[in-house]
Order: sequence, then structure tokens, then C-alpha cells
Amino acid sequence: MLSRARPAGEDLVPVTKFLRIALSLCFSLFLLLLQPAASSQAEDGVENSEILFGQSAAFDGPSAALGEGMRDGILAAFEEVNRDGGIHGRELRLHSYDDGYKPSMAIQNVNRLIIHDGIFALVGLVGTPTSKAVAPIAAEKDIPLIGPFTGAAFLRAPDQENVVNLRASYEQETESWIEHLTEDLGIKRVAVFYQDDSFGRAGLAGVREALARRGLEIVGEGRYMRNTTAVKRALLAIRDSDPEAIAMIGAYKANAAFIRLARDLGLNVIFMNISFVGSKALSAELDGDGRGVYVTQVVPFPDDRTIPVVDAYHKALTAYNPALDPGFVSLEGYLVGRFVAAVLAEIGPEPTREKFLSAVKSTRRFDIDGLELVFGPGDNQGLDRVFLTEITGDGSFRAIDRLTK
Repeated sequence: MLSRARPAGEDLVPVTKFLRIALSLCFSLFLLLLQPAASSQAEDGVENSEILFGQSAAFDGPSAALGEGMRDGILAAFEEVNRDGGIHGRELRLHSYDDGYKPSMAIQNVNRLIIHDGIFALVGLVGTPTSKAVAPIAAEKDIPLIGPFTGAAFLRAPDQENVVNLRASYEQETESWIEHLTEDLGIKRVAVFYQDDSFGRAGLAGVREALARRGLEIVGEGRYMRNTTAVKRALLAIRDSDPEAIAMIGAYKANAAFIRLARDLGLNVIFMNISFVGSKALSAELDGDGRGVYVTQVVPFPDDRTIPVVDAYHKALTAYNPALDPGFVSLEGYLVGRFVAAVLAEIGPEPTREKFLSAVKSTRRFDIDGLELVFGPGDNQGLDRVFLTEITGDGSFRAIDRLTK
């Protein structure tokens, strides 16, 4: 076969083109290799101008006031911080999604916040069953879970290394109940009304243990289903036990329905409510009739402006939304928001999740306008105090030191 003779230098053309293409590809690959290295320095949720946090909570249904209160408090704190220039030049932002106090919805929301929104941390989750559903997701992704609105013991276990709690535990609240009932009034017959889920059972266990330490037992139990006010059967079961006091571990609508029905049936007892109930919402549901109704609290009294952090809270809440009234739930949200800002300020201008959690463990003490949060080895809870309050005749609350007849 005849072959065409190639002119001198013809082979150099494709070789030169090949070299140019190869060099271009190598340079592009070099840039691609550099890009991940640069971007790896920035944590998810951390941008040049902001840090993004995520919240799943109830904004609809019979527990909506709790989610709204926590969100309002957090946003009031974030906006206060942002007005002062943010933290190391970054503003704090919050994405909140409604879970209706349903674990399945909470899982969907948290996955969305992590995968789609790319948050830095979870903050201000509301409820034990919802927190229990999403805690493993946060742990697997090494995402901080900060200031959940629950006193559940499992979030305070030493192995929950990514969880940071602010409030006292349910065990501390129930111990306070039984201490006051037995020592202040000499009461020995205590029944329990509780929500039939991990939240209610945590409180039930706390009451049982506190009574057992005093050689006493629960005299009667009644339970209801979460997100309902179907309480009549529970009340009838408890009434037959002839209690002197009823320990209540539930949300405000169910607890209020129980108290109103108990009064209608002539049950004259003391009603002890846990902080999760939502004090202002409970009082509103009772139309201010707080006879014999007490609530333990895990934050300072929100009307006591002699406390510097409470005064700051009032100013921040008014600036955020002048139509909002101060309350225990939004104060707790505000403290969570201020705590987040304090830790971020501590760790410097290049925040990471690891640095955030390490700062809590190493710094241990954070002062928020005179309110000190203390952490320690194996202790991921910053506040331990439990306050006793009662509903007054006009529907407001007042702090008390002991129960009186």
C-alpha cells in the first residue's frame, strides 16, 4: 500500500496541541485540588457575614406557645448581638421549622436543616420526644445540639458529647416538688398525671425516685396521649386514689383541661406543674384561676429587672417585637441565644463545631450579665437552680420560697 510522504515538521503540530491540552488539564486539576483545601477551612453554616443555626419546634398545635416562646427569645438575643456588630463581624441567623411536637416531623426538619440548609448547629429544640428522635442524627454528624427545651436525663448523660444543656433537669424539678410537698405541708399522698411518652415517663420516674428517698410511693397514676386534651380517664383513675397533691408532667392545654375538670369534680388538691408546661400559656388556659396551681421554673423570674440579665432580656425583647410580653419560655430562649454568642466570642474569628464544644468543656464558666453558667467534666448542664412559683389571683406569677396552706 502506498503511503503519503509527510512534510517535514508535520508531526510537531499535533504534539504541540497535545502538550497545550495536557498542561491546561493539569492546571485545572491543580485548581480543583486547591479548592477543597481552601473550602475545608470553613465549617458548614459559617459564611463571611453570618453563622446559621437551625431549630425544630412546635409552632402549631397544643404546644405552639412553647416553640414560639423559644424562637422569640433566641431571635431577640440574636438581633441584640447583630445590632452590636455580630460576633467577630458575623451576624447570627436562625432557620426555624414547625414539627408540631411530633418526632417524625422533627426528624424531617433536622435532616433538612443539616443537608439542605447547611446549619452550623441546632439550637432551642422543644420537647423530650422530639429531641430524643433527632439526637442520634446530630451525634452522627457531630453537630452541636444547644439548649434544648427539655430536662430529660438522656441528654445529660456523659456520652452526649455534642449536647449542651442550659436548664436544670426534670429530676431536679421533681425532687424540688416532693421536698416542698413533704417538708412544707407534710403531704404524703401524691398522684401523678403524665403525658404518655418519653417526656411524661421521665417525670414519672423522677417523682417515684424522689418519693422513694422518703420512704413513700405514688398513690395513683393517670396518663394522656401527646397532642390531645383527652384527660377524663386519667382524672378518674387518679381521683380513686384520694391524693393530697397531683404531680403534673404535661403540656399546658392538657394540664389546664385536667385542672378544670378536677375542680368540677370537687377534687381539692395541690397541682404541681413542671417547667415545660409553659407557665403563661397555662395561666391563660385557666383564665387566671390559679388556686392551688404551682409551677417549678428553671430560669430567673422574668419580671425581676433588678437582675441584670433579665433587664437586658426586656430591652432585647422590646426591640425585637414590642407587642410581646416577657415570660419564662422566651427568657430561656434568650439565655440560649446569649450563651451561643458568648461561646462564639470565646473561640475566635474562625469558628468550628469542634472548637465550640471544646470551649464549653475547657472554659466551663460563662457569665451572661451576672448569670453564671457552669460546666465541668461529664457535666454538660450549665444551670442547676429550680425556682418555685404560683399563679396569683390576676393570673400572673409570683416567686415563693415554700408552700403554705
